[in-house]
Amino acid sequence: MGLVDDVTAKGSAARVAVTVEAVRRGEVAGSGTHAWVREHAPSLREGGAASVTRVAVDVGSAGSGLTGTVDDASPLGLAWHAVESGKVEAGTACAVLREAARLEPHLRDDALPTVTAGLLGLAAEWGPSMMRRLRPRLLAEHGRAGVLDDLQDRLASSARLSMPRVESGDLTEYQLWMTPEQAATLEAVIGPLSAPAPDDETGERDLRPAGQRRVEALTEVCRTAAALDQGERGESATLHVTMPLADLRAGTGAGEVLATVADGTLLAPDAVRVLACDAALLPHVPGTDGEPLAVGRRARLFARAQRRHLLLRDRGCTYPGCTAPSAWTKAHHVGHCADGGATHIGNAALLCQRHHTTVHRRRLWAEVRGRPDERGRFVVWDLLDGSYDRALAVDAAPRAA
Repeated sequence: MGLVDDVTAKGSAARVAVTVEAVRRGEVAGSGTHAWVREHAPSLREGGAASVTRVAVDVGSAGSGLTGTVDDASPLGLAWHAVESGKVEAGTACAVLREAARLEPHLRDDALPTVTAGLLGLAAEWGPSMMRRLRPRLLAEHGRAGVLDDLQDRLASSARLSMPRVESGDLTEYQLWMTPEQAATLEAVIGPLSAPAPDDETGERDLRPAGQRRVEALTEVCRTAAALDQGERGESATLHVTMPLADLRAGTGAGEVLATVADGTLLAPDAVRVLACDAALLPHVPGTDGEPLAVGRRARLFARAQRRHLLLRDRGCTYPGCTAPSAWTKAHHVGHCADGGATHIGNAALLCQRHHTTVHRRRLWAEVRGRPDERGRFVVWDLLDGSYDRALAVDAAPRAA
């Protein structure tokens, strides 16, 4: 079988090479190339002729005359080399070229050849459908500064949970689309709860299908959250994230989720900072040589007594104009933990989820007062974009009024 497969791959490569030669010799041109391929390669009439045509026309039109050449370092040159050597089919090469063109505006100037080669290797091993999964990692490693943050910010507006639809009078169907950050949080919560739970005492096995265990875990989480006294609520689910020290300091690259079904999910730097405020996020920070430099501690989470104080002090979301009640809020570190912010009420403010995200995205600072101002506010936000960075420049240590 391996020999037959090798012969087939070489035959496919030769078919494209012959078409390239025909284009260079002027025997076919433009839209006539597709018809020529279908006429002389009947096996492509059911599909594949368009891909052969595109690769052949692009390669054959490069340079001039019979000796026209393609830049070996260009996406087309790399794709052509893979097709010519039989490593990938013409259709796969076209898919790689489309993906490379989509990524190019977001990449550093010198990264396109490396990214294209990576896409070709992935497609050759796993097929074109796997390339999309690699996109966040490629942008994290080779993208321009802030591009992954921008991408995941745009995804937020497309995330949605459908209205319920009853199926067959019994089951109710939902459809759910989530950002990487949201999906990682969900899996951190329901993953442990949805594991098989055999009865050790009776020896009875857990025969529930995986889907049933997951939906029951999600239902239990919702029940528990609804039953909790909001003032007594402790930490959220533990979420392990690893991020290089240089990236953590510079706000570049991405954090990678560990130890859940969402293993390998990449989170933008801003998303890691948001999660660090309200989840039991354990950051694993390797140093410049990869040695374990620091493992986060849960002590930075606000204690129950501190939350009670904040509920009485702030009474709700502290963002100007927001009327969200305290039950909908989370305790936010005004000076971020990543920047040495302490976990005390003088460095805390209640924020609803919407404005929690806004504060991190716009990098806003607040003055936390020991006594309320003339409007009764203990927390006064500076709404000029970047006020957080300006406050750090004045005094790196978190401060309270």
